[in-house]
Order: sequence, then structure tokens, then C-alpha cells
Amino acid sequence: MNITKEDWIGIAKNLVISRLIDTIEESELAPSGKVLYQFSSKGHELGQIILAHFMNNPHDGATVYYRSRPFVLAAGMTIEEAFAGPISNAGSLNGGRDIGVVHHLPPRNGVTIMPASGDVGAQYTPAVGWAQAAVYRSTVLEEEDWNESIAVALGGDASCATNGFWSALTIATTQNFPMIFFIEDNNYGISVTGDYQTPGSNIAHNLAAFSNLLILEGDGTDPEEAAELIYDAIEHARKRKSPVLIRLDVPRICGHSGKDTQTYKSEKQKKKDLERDPLHSLKKFLVKKKFIKEKEWDVLTTDCETQVRAGLEKALAQPIPTSEGILNHVFHDGVNQKIGGLAPENIRLHSLPEESEQKRMNFIEGIRKTLDTELMSNQRLIIFGEDVGAKGGVHGATIDLQLKHGADRVFDTSLSEEGIIGRSLGLAYAGLMPVPEIQFRKYLDPAMEQFNDAGTVRWRTNNTFACPFVIRIPVGHSKVVGDPWHSVSGEAIFAHTIGWRIAFPSTIQDAVGLLRSAIRGNDPTVFLEHRNLLDTLPGRGNYPGDHHIVPFGVANVLSEGTDATIVTWGEMVHRILEVQKQLSEYSLEIIDLRTISPWDRDCVLKSVKKTGHCMIAHEDAITAGFGAEIAATITEEAFTYLDAPVMRLATPDIPIPYNKQLMDAVIPTTQLIKERLEQLLRF
Repeated sequence: MNITKEDWIGIAKNLVISRLIDTIEESELAPSGKVLYQFSSKGHELGQIILAHFMNNPHDGATVYYRSRPFVLAAGMTIEEAFAGPISNAGSLNGGRDIGVVHHLPPRNGVTIMPASGDVGAQYTPAVGWAQAAVYRSTVLEEEDWNESIAVALGGDASCATNGFWSALTIATTQNFPMIFFIEDNNYGISVTGDYQTPGSNIAHNLAAFSNLLILEGDGTDPEEAAELIYDAIEHARKRKSPVLIRLDVPRICGHSGKDTQTYKSEKQKKKDLERDPLHSLKKFLVKKKFIKEKEWDVLTTDCETQVRAGLEKALAQPIPTSEGILNHVFHDGVNQKIGGLAPENIRLHSLPEESEQKRMNFIEGIRKTLDTELMSNQRLIIFGEDVGAKGGVHGATIDLQLKHGADRVFDTSLSEEGIIGRSLGLAYAGLMPVPEIQFRKYLDPAMEQFNDAGTVRWRTNNTFACPFVIRIPVGHSKVVGDPWHSVSGEAIFAHTIGWRIAFPSTIQDAVGLLRSAIRGNDPTVFLEHRNLLDTLPGRGNYPGDHHIVPFGVANVLSEGTDATIVTWGEMVHRILEVQKQLSEYSLEIIDLRTISPWDRDCVLKSVKKTGHCMIAHEDAITAGFGAEIAATITEEAFTYLDAPVMRLATPDIPIPYNKQLMDAVIPTTQLIKERLEQLLRF
């Protein structure tokens, strides 16, 4: 371990600066209302700052939580930025869009700090994704500057009870990824003691029998001990021997947040915490080592206070963010993010020769061929999920892709949707294009925290970070059966989730074109594949070629008409087309939306203004289904053109039944569609 006198003085300065910022916020800014959310790091600082000192590889990645400001300061965040975040002024790193302690930081002193989450435990799986990307870029892409890069996730002891922690631990240990779990154990989760979070209150002891995991633990307030442990952890991870869990015992010399008075702690406990203050132990250590004298420490503290006050003054002088541009950066709007995906590195795709023959194939074969060609054209594309490797996916979308492209690029995962989606964020931040598969829509539920975080990253970081990736999800009923677990559509929930593009194709041509468009895009995208189209006649058609692309937000007018507009998507399109044959005496304009976000408002409104009648048909439940959004838009923007109320036809607000006869009684049949459409036309 090589920490020089100058290094230790730098560590001390960062600790004093962090402590002063906390104290000023607690005693001045929070009481005056200038800071609304205050989370102190008192007691946690020393280990974090030492960790940042060693995280000096240009491709190191870290995820943090609300008590990680000392680490972020040591990684290069300025004092002005540190104050501006909680004050929410224009010069904060996020421009006032997010809470000041939900940190992110592009690399300044080496480490990239990925955008934090407001969800406890959500930091772990993105970190393991970065660690996996580090291995991929150094081995598969043969980028030598990634050879010793690692990922670290900082977290409190209470976060070790979360799904994200255990999912990341499973991924890291089974796949031997270079990741460090950096656990700061203060024995409290707000007011709940550690024995409620972890049996025996010590996660390191509990994991003693865990395979392929180096476990280190010690006193996070002892400078020498903490430095040696952290150095050993980082060197072990850099050599890629195994993942590491390091547990540092630290005091929480504060409440959970600014409003927490710690009434649940005894006076004896509070006194004990103060006695273990790492600021005091660091000073004693430096004096003992003769790195600094008592008077020099006083000078150091005075200099730091001068810097902190100057930074505070600059932060307070910053303007309040204006509302101009607040709607920007929900999606990629022409200005590339600094970190995440292929755009920041200007990655070019390999060109492929065009196939002359348009072979007829099933919907699922079209998906598979598109994935195959995109794997060939983009070396940074990786495909993963439960059973996508040797088995080729439970629906057959990835058959033989692992054999052709290798297990580094097409691979199986543990049974954890949190892990699948969470690691996708880290993989995307590190410059890869993840295409995870979730087997059925209902299975995504455990990953909704990560899903929500991914969609808002670009906006929350003011376009500094983005995580473009594509989630493929088979949805809806199958040709033979339904049930409450495997037959969910649920596109309305996705439509209400900020920052996600949503594709829902009804034909092989659109599936191929939209999937390719999504993979080559710069936003997180949900690609929905209806199960009743995967290998049935309605989904069968000619493969449109290896360069075929369909843009998002452009509906397909399947037939033009003057009597009524029918808006639909997915498998329901084919039911509508069947009904059209039965009602040949009417002139029907059928619109296949193809994408739910964005959806083609102009196309729908133009059609409704022409026909005066509109039916919206979908499989998702009717209450707050996406049809309601379309109907509301028509009512608001084309009301005077209507000759009848907008009609919605959808599944009632119940799960899809298992019995096929019951399923047919729930999902709108062609007979029901015909009856309701005739009713609309007679109005």
C-alpha cells in the first residue's frame, strides 16, 4: 500500500470539507429553508474518501447512495456543486432536477459515478453490470485500458436486506465479476437496528460460507486499518481473483436525515458514536505519524473552512433554475449524453450485405434473424436473460445465437428480473447495448424500481447520463391458453412510465423494423411481442431484409376509409382485419399504431376528422388502458368532428382466465368487435 504524506493530507482535507458542508447544512441552510433534504455523512467519511483515493483507473465505476457525498467530493465534485445540489440552484450537477444527495459524476479523478437512485438497494445491480462490461471490454473487445477496471457499490448495512443486494451478490460471485460491495455498517436503518436487517447484525459473518467471495471487515474509523482493507479489496478485484465484500464498522453521528432527532438512541449510544468520530482519529493518526502538527491541523481546518465558505457563497449566488427547457431530455432530442450507450464514443456499426431473397417466416423467426444480424453488425450488442443461452429462449427467439456468437454475447442469467434489468443499466453506462429478455410481462414486476430509474436517468442528470437498452417481452395470450401470470399485456403501465419508448408490432415486417430501430436508437425501449403472433399464421410473412427499419411514432394505415376509424395494435389488429372482411359494405380506416410511445397523434386525429366515428380496440384492461389516452386526446382535439362518442373495446378489469372458453369470453372476439362496430356505425 502506498499512501504518501501528501495523500493523507489530501484525505484529511476532504474529510474536513465534507464535515463542514454537513455542519453548515444542518445548522444554517436547513433551518433557514434553503436546503429541504439534508442527509449527513458524519461518521462515514473516512472509508469513502480512502476508497475514492484508490479508484483511479479511468474506467472504474461506482454506484452510491444518499450518504456518499464524501466519496463524490473525493472523486472530484466541487464544493460549489456539493452545496448547489441540496440548495437546488442552476449550477448543481442536475440543474435542480433531482435531490442533491442523489449523486452522479462523470469521471474527473478516474472513477465514473453512475446516477444514484432514490430506492434503497438499487445501486448494486447497476454496479455489477459495469463490472461485467469491464470484463467484456477487456476480453471480448480487447481494450487493454479496461484490463484492471472494477466496479464498487457503496451501501449501508440496512441495504443488505434488499433484493438488489442479493441479486448482485449472486451475479458477481457466480460469474466472477470484479466488483466490491462496500458496506458501511452503522447498525441502523433509520431507527431500525441491524439485527432486524441481518441475523446477528453482521453481513460479513453471514456470508462467511459464500463461495468465490473475499470478505474483509474492520473499523471504518481507524485510518491505517481502513486503508489497508480498502487497498487489499481493490487490488484483489483489479486482479480479478473474485468479488469482494468489505464491511466497515462506522458510527452514524447524526440522524438518518436532518429531521431525525434520534430519540430511539440512548444518550450512552450517542456519546459512544461521538467518541468514535473518524475526524478525531484521523487527526490523531496524522499527528502520531508526524505528517502534521497540531498547529498545522488548525491551519488546515481554517483553510478548508475558507474554501467551504467561498464555495457556499458561489452556490448561493447561482440563479434559481428557470422552467425553460424543463421538458427537455426525457428522450434523446438530438444532443447526445456524455456517458452511456454507443453515442458518446461515436461507435459505428459494421455494414452487412443486403439479402436479395425475402424469405417467408414466422414472427419469432424474424425476431431471431434481426437479433442475429444486429449481433453481427454491432460488437457491443449483448443478449441475455433466463434460458436464452443453450435453450434458445422459452419462446425460441435466441435459438443457436449462443453457438454462433459465443457465451460472452448471448448468455443465461440467474432467476432475478431485478438482476437482469439492473445490470442492464450498468452495462449501458459502460458503453454496451444490452438486449435483455423478460420471459413474460408479469415477470418484470420485481424489476420495476430499476425500470423506472432507467427511464428517468437522462432527465434526472440533465442529459449527462443515459442508458439506452432494449427489453424484449412476450405479452398477451397464446394461441392455446391464457392465464393471470403469462398472459398480461400491460402496455398502459409502460406508457405511464417516463422515458421509455414502447413498440408493439403486429406483423413480422414491423417487428423486424421496429426492433432494429430500437437497438440502433439512443433511448431505453420496451419491445412487446404478442404471444399469439409468434408462430401463427397472422404473424407469418416475408422477412423484409437486414436493413429494414421502421421509425417510432409513425402509425401504419392498413386501409383507408370514410365511415369509421379503428385504432388498434398488436394481435388485436388481425381481429379487426377479420371483422373488416365481414363488414365489407362499410368503408373502414384501420390504423395500426405500431408504437405506444411515442404514438402517432396526427395520424389518428386526421383520420377521425375525416370519418367522424372512432373505435379503439386493445387487449389490455379497459380502465386506464392506453385507449383511454387516445380517446381523451380525440375528445380534446377533435370533438367537433365527431358524429358519435368514441368507443373503447378492451378486456374487462379482470386477469386473463386459464380456461380457453373463459378467455374467449373476456378478450374481445371478432363477433363482439363486429357487434360493437355496427352499433357505432348506426349511431
